[in-house]
Amino acid sequence: MSDAPKGPKSYFPSIESKYGQPIEHWMNLLNAVAGKKHLEQVNWLKSEHGIGHGHANALVHVYRAEHQH
Repeated sequence: MSDAPKGPKSYFPSIESKYGQPIEHWMNLLNAVAGKKHLEQVNWLKSEHGIGHGHANALVHVYRAEHQH
């Protein structure tokens, strides 16, 4: 049981299921707003792509930790 993702990544299976795209799709889309602040990136996913707030926040959190330099 301890192999289950923790934190924001625990949302990834439901994000993929609900929106029909792999997580890497959303990570690639976030490159378009890489220079924005965290909340601006969350709001962009919500307004432009219809992602719910919790899911958008999880995606942005992981994107900023792993993809944005």
